[in-house]
Amino acid sequence: MKRILIGLVVAAALAAGGWFGFNLYVQHRATAEVEAVFERMRSGGGKASHGKITFELATRTLTIEDIAVEPTQPELANVKVAKVTAVGIRQPDEAHFSADSIELSGVEAAFTYTERTKLKASYKIPEITARDFSGPTRAASAPLSGTVIDMYRFILAQYATISASSIVAPTIAATVDAGAGKAGSGDFLYSGLEVRNINRGKVETAKTDRITYSLDVTQPGKPEKMKGELSGLAVYDFDGHTLAAALDPQGSSDDSFRRIYRRVAAASYAVTMAAGVRVQIADVGIDDIAIRPSKFRPAEIMALVPADGSIPTPAQSRDMIEKVAEFFDGFQVGKAEIGKQTIETPQGTARLNAVKYDPEKIALEGLDMPMPQGQLRMERFALKSFSAANLMRWAASLRTSGQTPSPDQMMGLFRVLEGAEIKGVVSPYKNTRQLITIDTISLNWGQLVGSVPTKANLVVKMVTPTDPANPAQRPLIMAGVDKLAIDLDLGAAWTESSGAFALAPATLDLGNLARAQASLALANVPRGLFTTTDPREAMGHLAEAETGAIELSLHDSGVVDLVVSQFSRMQNLSRDAARSKIVEMIRAQGERIAASNPDTRVAVDALAGFVETPGQKLTIRLTPLGKVPVIQLLDALSDEPIVALAQFRIEASTGL
Repeated sequence: MKRILIGLVVAAALAAGGWFGFNLYVQHRATAEVEAVFERMRSGGGKASHGKITFELATRTLTIEDIAVEPTQPELANVKVAKVTAVGIRQPDEAHFSADSIELSGVEAAFTYTERTKLKASYKIPEITARDFSGPTRAASAPLSGTVIDMYRFILAQYATISASSIVAPTIAATVDAGAGKAGSGDFLYSGLEVRNINRGKVETAKTDRITYSLDVTQPGKPEKMKGELSGLAVYDFDGHTLAAALDPQGSSDDSFRRIYRRVAAASYAVTMAAGVRVQIADVGIDDIAIRPSKFRPAEIMALVPADGSIPTPAQSRDMIEKVAEFFDGFQVGKAEIGKQTIETPQGTARLNAVKYDPEKIALEGLDMPMPQGQLRMERFALKSFSAANLMRWAASLRTSGQTPSPDQMMGLFRVLEGAEIKGVVSPYKNTRQLITIDTISLNWGQLVGSVPTKANLVVKMVTPTDPANPAQRPLIMAGVDKLAIDLDLGAAWTESSGAFALAPATLDLGNLARAQASLALANVPRGLFTTTDPREAMGHLAEAETGAIELSLHDSGVVDLVVSQFSRMQNLSRDAARSKIVEMIRAQGERIAASNPDTRVAVDALAGFVETPGQKLTIRLTPLGKVPVIQLLDALSDEPIVALAQFRIEASTGL
């Protein structure tokens, strides 16, 4: 029995000795492999050192202390890590390793950015934890140049080689130094950073609870700071591969849109600026952000900026604007919405309920802001089918040194968007206590030929006070009309296949005064009329156009009584006598006209009856008796109106 016990003790001792010996061997190997990694860093000319290394075989835990890395490129960060602990570490092959968790403590990073300006930045991260991590045993080569684009490419390349179920950093403190007396220096604090499901360049979710900062916005002789706080920032479904393709210096032939973010959102943002200005924004959301790699080329834009910081020449500016336009051609957002916004200033507080964007429109909703004359309120302002790329190209076309923009260049604005709309406006009228109210102002256009729209529609519904300072409005004021209700609907369109142009119906309703309507048709209107910017060529094309039917109508809602009242005051007559006098004048003038063109008599009789009986509707129709060229008609109207009217069959009527 004693021999058996002795044998067991000896076996246990031998096993323990073998275990400890094997553990020491494994630790020696781990130390050697870590040292080999650091030696590769040093072989590039940089500095890399570490402290104590331990490896616990039972839990496969590798610990490295006091890491310090100083790359040769100043643009890369100098990194210090107090301790790295990797638990459950494995190496499936020589090029890769994985770990159940990796914890870094006491992380510090600092770098100097020297491209065009010198900027120093440093980061302090007390703790970083990664779960289910997998990555290469050797990092990718650092970029040869220190440009921002190359640095982003380098970072994206690293992301493309790792995976993890989560990476968490409770706090990150950053300090930026732009140099003494220069704007841009500041302190940033990130709280609650969490990245989930990183998979070889793709990220499912990245969130941070809060970002606070204090930033110098110093101007010469005027030190100032801007402070801000961003809460609930989150990014969903990031695809780094598409972005890396766009940043490839060799370029990309991919001309299709590829999504890089499914959604970017923030719960709130608040910033306090100089002079007592504070801005607060809630609920920001941007969906389906996509780029077209063949067009999205930020490196080409940056290359056009003068390296010495000088002001670009006009030619350089045009090239830069064109590149920016291409950049916007390569950028796409499905939709975006910014919630309630408040801007507090010493002059008052402005509020905006929402800013909304989609490919069809960009709109501001619920504006309420102070003005020197009072408060302005607007329910909605929208731009339809706005194109940032076309805006940049239009701006570039105007930058011709020493020359006034041509009409064709100015017309290019129609390519920037397809319409605009204003709704629900209540605004102070000048320095009075009266208000202008706008129900709707809507302008739409389309069917562009060259830079000219051949289809347009204008709708205006508003009420404006009459202005005592305007001589033309004094008769209205004297008649007791203190406001004008305007209801305008104007539509026009040209059909290329037939050459027909129609203005119908053009309606103007002046509330309690009158309602007027007009329609006009032209035939054989050539395409060249819309494409030329030469006035002589335009007149030549207009000479081909022919006049069609014309119809005018006027529904009296008080305008006749207004004219009669004004005439009675001027002539010192009673209202009935004034009305009779006006009718007599109309008939007398009509007789002189009818002597040359008997067909006008029907129109004269209808006009006289319209004045005699208030509240009627007067309608006049002109139908061409043959071909009536537009140019010929315009010349006749300016010289001999009677001759011009002789080319039409005239119909007129009145009725209640």
